[in-house]
Amino acid sequence: MLSEVVVRMQKAACAATILWSCAALSPGLAQERSALTVFENVRIFDGKSQALSAPSNVLIRGNTIERIAIASNPVDRSPDTRTIASGGRVLMPGLSDMHWHATMVRPTPAQMLSSDLGYTMLLAGAEATATLMRGFTTVRDMGGPAFALKRAIDEGIVVGPRIYPSGAVITVTGGHGDFRELWELPQSLGGTSRVEQLGGSMIADSPDEVRKRTREQLMQGASQIKLTAGGGVASPFSPLDVTTFSEAELRAAVEAATDWGTYVATHAYTPNAIRRSVAAGVKVIEHGHLMDEPTARLLAEEKIWLSTQPFVDLGGAAMLPPVQQAQMRQVVAGTDTTYGFVKKYKIKTAFGTDILFSKALAEHQGQGIVDLTRWFTPAEALAMATSANGELLALSGARNPYPGKLGVVEEGALADLLLVDGNPLEDIRLIADPENKFVVIMKDGIIYKDIRPK
Repeated sequence: MLSEVVVRMQKAACAATILWSCAALSPGLAQERSALTVFENVRIFDGKSQALSAPSNVLIRGNTIERIAIASNPVDRSPDTRTIASGGRVLMPGLSDMHWHATMVRPTPAQMLSSDLGYTMLLAGAEATATLMRGFTTVRDMGGPAFALKRAIDEGIVVGPRIYPSGAVITVTGGHGDFRELWELPQSLGGTSRVEQLGGSMIADSPDEVRKRTREQLMQGASQIKLTAGGGVASPFSPLDVTTFSEAELRAAVEAATDWGTYVATHAYTPNAIRRSVAAGVKVIEHGHLMDEPTARLLAEEKIWLSTQPFVDLGGAAMLPPVQQAQMRQVVAGTDTTYGFVKKYKIKTAFGTDILFSKALAEHQGQGIVDLTRWFTPAEALAMATSANGELLALSGARNPYPGKLGVVEEGALADLLLVDGNPLEDIRLIADPENKFVVIMKDGIIYKDIRPK
């Protein structure tokens, strides 16, 4: 009974604060990084192959995979090597989500705009820990004040995934991300709206303003820049069919980002928004669910990345007003066509979820990978959520906060790994049950979960 009380107290403490690392509160959640770690007797999904490896041993030195050898050819060890007896389970790369909003998952829009930023960050810290415990070792944050959260995770203050931050979304007056109410117009000269004060988005209406806002995000540590080239589902005053930034404005952001060694991604659903983005030099299109076939061919020909999401239902639509629910139905209806174009034209495609304002939906983050099997094999779906995403992350170039290979199990790659109870290439549904099926979760060579039988 006493032990149960202690466990409940530990869980309550983890949920109540992000000022201490949950690793300190729960001895089973994280350990110090060992000099040498061996995953013994694993079958490997390397992030790319269509089949598992033969039984193997994987040696990790610090935070890097140093050697992979077949089980009959054991890797070198030292007396203090930590051995993870894996019993033939599957070792695979940590999952990644290329369209995440770390500070916008748990609060509602009203809560985010009206609450103190400190409270929002406490929610985000709790969600970051939950995200890692779902097996997502890396997220690409596509808009929001995530810089402090990333720093706290990197410094070991908070347990969470690697974060590739975009900083504030850059939008135009009336664009997707302009969450002002009509009574706030006209905006006074030099005035800032609440969402701008929070660092959620920045409004820019000329090439010079776009350039300035882009440089501000880069100054704070953005690994890539996010602009909204068209309307969006959650936009109160920006219908889906609207094209927002001019080509000159988009190009100003591209030039500034290129000068910093990185790239621009744009939120764009329609052909016009996508084509204007490509013409301006944008490297990644977010969403794209309403594209037509000529636009799909253009993405393939220009080798533009498509970071899209398998929206297959109207989950979360109930909280939206009727007009926005209708816009969401349009997007969901376009999902099947978009993935059809991906397969037909072999468009470089990354996986993400874009879960907003719903802790309940976030708890099923891995279901998005399962949903990909409507169009792809389990191996293809898992590759999209691991190695393909890793390739996209590398586009950050000089602004990459975590230099090294992600999304693969190979020698020289960073040690972000999952030990899975079962074979996800045969049963992809395992990915949607991380609590029970992810036996070990490692990020950067540190074990954050280990539920192997003792």
